[in-house]
Amino acid sequence: MDLAFFHLREEPFRLTPDPRFLHFAEPHRTAFTTLVKGVTARKGIIVLTGPVGTGKTTLLHFLLKVLAEKKASGGPVASAFLWNPTLTPPEFLEAVLDELGIDCPSASKPRRLSALHQKLLETQRRNGTAVLLVDEAHLLSWELLEEVRLLSNIDTYAAKLLQIVLAGQPELSALLKQPRARALQQRVGAQCELRPLSLAETRAYVAQRLHVAGSDGASPFLPRALEAIHQYAEGIPRMINQLCDGCLEMGFDAKNNQIGVNIVEDAAAALGFHGSSAAAPVGERAIHPGGTGAGQAMPQVS
Repeated sequence: MDLAFFHLREEPFRLTPDPRFLHFAEPHRTAFTTLVKGVTARKGIIVLTGPVGTGKTTLLHFLLKVLAEKKASGGPVASAFLWNPTLTPPEFLEAVLDELGIDCPSASKPRRLSALHQKLLETQRRNGTAVLLVDEAHLLSWELLEEVRLLSNIDTYAAKLLQIVLAGQPELSALLKQPRARALQQRVGAQCELRPLSLAETRAYVAQRLHVAGSDGASPFLPRALEAIHQYAEGIPRMINQLCDGCLEMGFDAKNNQIGVNIVEDAAAALGFHGSSAAAPVGERAIHPGGTGAGQAMPQVS
């Protein structure tokens, strides 16, 4: 696809968790506020949940960005980001030490824990913050959940030395409610949850990503097309990205810089998305060879 065709500098709907494209819809703004306050106030364990594709990983990357900026203006921030929690307990501890830049050649667990404790104490003495982010935390085994609980016990009389963020799908909440997780649940200092976007939030989400990607303000998506995108994607940001990207590809192939409902329907079919969109008025359906719509394309709308 030629980005210049849509007046863009870069692809607006990539699936990478680029924090530059984070859109602070109400659930994301609330969740991010909870994360920042939880970490800076040393709450210990913070839990972030949400359906697949709602932006949990992007939110974690943005949190790291904000913490890095805090490091530049205040105390040091030592961070560990584990994106694959399907590890054994020794591998989990090793990964934490590696991420925190702790050099401990010994394979002894007591020595590794001692090295971790020293690192956390050093960070606190320098008025810094140490944070462990675990993505896909709903995949943690019971053994690893117990390791997380034990790590959360590393503290002084005044504050928690290690802040832990567990991010995962809604199954994580169910997991923590089980009786055998009671001790861990009691150490959770804050919880937040993401949800699918509303139609208004979907419109704002698409507009912001286009703007960040270099759009001059004129959207290639017609109003009813955005309604169809919201319905097919069910308000899930990742699915919105996939569908919008498919629409732009089809629009470019057809040399049509206005995306109507018919293009959305074709892109949704190509992606295997199931949903129904109300039939758009004839004037809202952009011309697309091979599509299901007919009529004259409407002028671009912002």
